[in-house]
Amino acid sequence: MPMLDLFRNLGLAVLGVALLYYGAEFLVRGGVSLALKARISRLVIGLTLAAFATSAPELVVSIDSALRGSADISLGNVVGSNICNVALILGLCAVLRPMPFHANLKKFDLPVMLFAVLALTGFYFLSHGINRWEGAFFFLCILTYTALNVILSKKQEAKKAAEREAAREAGTGAEESNEKPLGVALALLAVAGGVVMLVLGAKSFLTAAVAFAGALGISDAVTGLTIVAVGTSLPELATSFVAALKGENDIAIGNIVGSNIFNVFCILGIVPVISPLAGQSIRGLDFAVMLGTSGALFLFGMFGKRLNRVQGALLLASYIAYTVYLVMHHA
Repeated sequence: MPMLDLFRNLGLAVLGVALLYYGAEFLVRGGVSLALKARISRLVIGLTLAAFATSAPELVVSIDSALRGSADISLGNVVGSNICNVALILGLCAVLRPMPFHANLKKFDLPVMLFAVLALTGFYFLSHGINRWEGAFFFLCILTYTALNVILSKKQEAKKAAEREAAREAGTGAEESNEKPLGVALALLAVAGGVVMLVLGAKSFLTAAVAFAGALGISDAVTGLTIVAVGTSLPELATSFVAALKGENDIAIGNIVGSNIFNVFCILGIVPVISPLAGQSIRGLDFAVMLGTSGALFLFGMFGKRLNRVQGALLLASYIAYTVYLVMHHA
């Protein structure tokens, strides 16, 4: 690689990391402020706003692939992203900082996530792809899921507010948080700016990574299965990592669970309507890994209070093993 290209790509990589970090900072800060202003939980912000925003790259890639007639990419992108989100991102975040499971996550969102991947697997093997009717069903699911989340959260937050007020009047309430939320307009601007920075950061870092891979003689197949596969999940990685560091665990874990639900219900709800999907190269192994990692997260949530470091390490190890297998069989 010529020296000029080397410095250019190093600059792109550094710029990408900076944009990802600060984009995630803005998204988390804006999301928390909106949660406080709207009187909904941080978990719902993670499951909806943050999750949908960070899944924008997957949506764009999948719609573009469908318009070009590349169904394999659309389906593979969703399956691969769901594996990456749970095994790599949550695994890494849990190793760095164990994350508690919110009661609502265990009762509602984790079962919905598991249902989504089971439905995707069942539809795929039943119809040899995803047809328009199945896509319409998925899209109806995302509308219902989002509406229920917001409605239930507002009721619960109103109940908590009443309890805090009663405790304060009785002189037994905890001290108020010193956190100063942003105004609604500024919070929306922070979220929008954060999303733009995340997308640009992911693109910048991915461009540099692919260039370095090419210079090192790594094949296109291996590059696609590793670097490009992780590339569209960089916004989720940055957002969950920053949220975990800031102690916003509900946003960190909610972002991943919500992204996986969004990937199936929204992306595969919209794309098949444009063009029915019949990916022929998505193997049973890929669905098995997706189901296995999703099922493991579900069980960890049902039978534990937090995603601990050992469980995170197991998830991370499964992603490494899966990636090594892919590389070995596509080298």
